Amino acid sequence: MSAPLAGLRVIDLTMVWAGPFGARMLGDYGAEVIKVESPRQWDLLRGLGLIPRTTPRWYNMSAYFNHNNRDKYGLALDLSQPEGREVLLKLCAVSDVIIENFRADVMDNLRLTYEDVRAVNPEIIYVSMPGHGKTGPEKDFVAYGSNVEQLAGLVSVSGYEGGEPMKTGLSYGDPMAGTALVGAVAAAVRHRNRTGEGMYVEVAQRENLTAFVGEYLVDYSMNHELRPPIGNRHPHMAPHNRYLSAGDDRHVVIACEDDGQFAALCRAMDRPDLPQDERFATNAARKANEDALDEIVAAWTAQRGHYEAMYILQRFGVPAGAVLTIPEEMADPQLRHRGAWVEHTHPDAGTWEMESPPWLLSRTPGHIRLPAPGFGQHNSYVLRDLLKLDETAVARLYELGVTADVPDETLHA
Repeated sequence: MSAPLAGLRVIDLTMVWAGPFGARMLGDYGAEVIKVESPRQWDLLRGLGLIPRTTPRWYNMSAYFNHNNRDKYGLALDLSQPEGREVLLKLCAVSDVIIENFRADVMDNLRLTYEDVRAVNPEIIYVSMPGHGKTGPEKDFVAYGSNVEQLAGLVSVSGYEGGEPMKTGLSYGDPMAGTALVGAVAAAVRHRNRTGEGMYVEVAQRENLTAFVGEYLVDYSMNHELRPPIGNRHPHMAPHNRYLSAGDDRHVVIACEDDGQFAALCRAMDRPDLPQDERFATNAARKANEDALDEIVAAWTAQRGHYEAMYILQRFGVPAGAVLTIPEEMADPQLRHRGAWVEHTHPDAGTWEMESPPWLLSRTPGHIRLPAPGFGQHNSYVLRDLLKLDETAVARLYELGVTADVPDETLHA
């Protein structure tokens, strides 16, 4: 069956995580994604694999790069040279979408703005993913997922009461912006298919992530109240926390939102007396006596493994989940049953398991079609087959260093 985005050609100029991740998902669902890298300014992720530089083709082996760039073709092209710019515009003329996540002034300096690209293809969808947006006093600031997370306000509301602000264990702004990219492209493509009009789309990563702390913003805007960090607890519900379970640093999370779920928790713990205790009879009372209640719940979970506690509680209708490590996640029976992991082979990097496309579409499912491209792996396909350049023109691009089959390793030495 045809994938939902089959026939859509996407030019991916992005680097690192947010853009490559979003473009990868477009490829997972059938788009032909062409990743463009300069022979000198190539994706930084190729150099973050801790692969010894003496290893042949080490730049094709980074797990970080290969994870975020599957289902793409690879083209080496130096856009800073006039000949490289000309080739990219030829590619834009036969493509549907172009995506970039550079600093706000980079595409202007390359003379590859939306207006430049639109001149060769009025129907193209041009997506920019600046960290701070294309306008405003901070438009030229450099951004990574870690500082976007700080600027979005997420870190200030994370952590434990009385403790320091706490960031997530990853650069949360990147995958959130990548996911937003997919929705933005889908909306723009739908508009173009209805009207024949292309458009410029801006996905500012800081603003995108700020939307995910919306309840705090609304609370402050309406009530002028600033909620303090409360760890794994909830502002109004109890019990709602992470509890130590049997085993080496194992935990289970429990979240009771009403009297019925609390009563179910008490039945699971064989504590029918607790709902009759005035300290725990209502949600307000449970919240006021949360410390005492957490001690009771923790005494029960400490006698059981985290999976065991989760299964018992779920059978009684109590929202609960084991806190899984990465090895446990990979072995989790639910995810295994769902086919969440797919064995994948890369010609240089080897074989490993990675997550399958996240959205299960019954008629047009996504699937992994291609490993991440080796550097310049599909130069011939793009230059000769798609753009119909003759051998003299292709040879000239190689002679000028506009394209190459291997990268300039001095940048990532």
